[in-house]
Amino acid sequence: MNNLRPVAHRLLWLLRVTPGRMYCCSASVPPAADKKGSNSITEFKTKLATGPRLHDFIKDASVKENTPEVKELHPEDAQSYLPDDPHIGNSRKVYFETYGCQMNVNDTEIAWSILQQKGYLRTSELSQADVVLLVTCSVREKAEQTIWNRLQQLTSLKKRRSKVQAPLKIGILDAYRDLPRLLALAQGGQRASNVLLSLEETYADVMPVHQSPQGHSAFVSIMRGCDNMCSYCIVPFTRGRERSRPVSSILEEVRILSDQGVKEVTLLGQNVNSYRDTSEEQFCGPEPAQLSRGFGTIYRPRKGGLRFADLLERVSRIDPEMRIRFTSPHPKDFPDEVVLHLIQERGNICKQIHLPAQSGSSNVLQAMRRGYTREAYLELVANIRKIIPGVSLSSDFIVGFCGETEGDHQQTLSLLREVGYSVGFLFAYSMRKKTHAYHRLQDDVPAEVKQRRLEELIGVFREEATKVNASLIGRTQLILVEGESKRSAQDLCGRNDGNLKVIFPITHTFSIRPGDYVLVKITSASSQSLRGHALCPSSLSSVGNAPPQDWSDGQMAVC
Repeated sequence: MNNLRPVAHRLLWLLRVTPGRMYCCSASVPPAADKKGSNSITEFKTKLATGPRLHDFIKDASVKENTPEVKELHPEDAQSYLPDDPHIGNSRKVYFETYGCQMNVNDTEIAWSILQQKGYLRTSELSQADVVLLVTCSVREKAEQTIWNRLQQLTSLKKRRSKVQAPLKIGILDAYRDLPRLLALAQGGQRASNVLLSLEETYADVMPVHQSPQGHSAFVSIMRGCDNMCSYCIVPFTRGRERSRPVSSILEEVRILSDQGVKEVTLLGQNVNSYRDTSEEQFCGPEPAQLSRGFGTIYRPRKGGLRFADLLERVSRIDPEMRIRFTSPHPKDFPDEVVLHLIQERGNICKQIHLPAQSGSSNVLQAMRRGYTREAYLELVANIRKIIPGVSLSSDFIVGFCGETEGDHQQTLSLLREVGYSVGFLFAYSMRKKTHAYHRLQDDVPAEVKQRRLEELIGVFREEATKVNASLIGRTQLILVEGESKRSAQDLCGRNDGNLKVIFPITHTFSIRPGDYVLVKITSASSQSLRGHALCPSSLSSVGNAPPQDWSDGQMAVC
């Protein structure tokens, strides 16, 4: 903090609570820009100041329907309110801090792509930043509090670089396309906000700038928003309704990533298997979407559209040496066996499914408005394992939800034991405003009880995950190498088909680089990772479709 450069630039801090809000604090006076950049910014500020106001829109809307007025469009009328001017950013430096899940990583990539096109530069040094963006999640209270604490730290930093005490603010939800305009307004000393949720925005025409440290993996957003309205969840109020990105746009991005040498792509969405592309007429039909047996929704099933199974099949054909994952699906949207059989048949689609349960109690699931019972969930698990032998399952669980009894909690523990997950994301419930639970239910489980139940849940999960992972000892796994292990420079790490971290010592027998596929024989396991030793380089096409658990040294003739 002490090596900050002198006050020379305006510092903008933006908080993107994803899903949530973004705030901007502004201070100081910007440096003198070059003549071209200065003129560009001046012209842009003039356009903002002289642009249409609220009364203009009201006046236009008040024209009577029976008035046969035809207005001729002039060239100046067609000018964009935010011109495609690469000098608007004026080479100002942006610093990102990204917290939380893959959706936030992808949002960072989208926001940076938009700002980059407007003339901003990216820096990895906070001390050099003119704009600071914090990308995180407000789904849980703890995550939001983390960002408020970080903002306080940044406020202290700001005061060292600015004499202006009254901060300006930017409020933003899912409107990254508006970032350059909001930044320009803030730079000019005005308040700026955009808290509107789009019913259509998917950023289909924005090519994210992928910033994977190793460059071998990438996230591809295929849809945004959620229609499920689970009683505990704030996502529909912060991400908006479900809307799917056109399949052509997704395939184009995956092809570009393949050409760049990316070896693993994760398809992203709040409910990724609810994907439904209606962008082209031939995709639209009268058939309503089907649900998994025993599952329901609070909304009317949608009709027509190119479904997730079609998208997954097309993506998997682009590059047979590119691993395909997807997250996060909803259990209700495995209505038939098409997707499951496709996962089993295609060697480059990972045999790993994230299947959020949230609770093992049917009573709690009903209060959560999840649309299924414990029995329906277990039936789906059995069907998945029947079609995809050796599939790796992961899940989300919430303890201490409204009205959860000790008996409900014990049913959740028993579900963990019965299913046996490889990976789990476990949380204590935190009530969020605007949700159904906030308005209709009581947060009546004491904090100390929530914490105790969470610790018990973590304990049971670790026991069962250790058993599941230990079953891989002696087996050979195909590993996509990520790089050097964080704990030892003598070890490499990567991930297997089931998305488990695998650590193995560097071998001098053959060269191994990040992005390579390597066969590793597993020698030990814990609840979090596997350890083994490298056998030889390999590829997806070499190992075929055999379930990873069935591989033995005799089958590894590819070595």
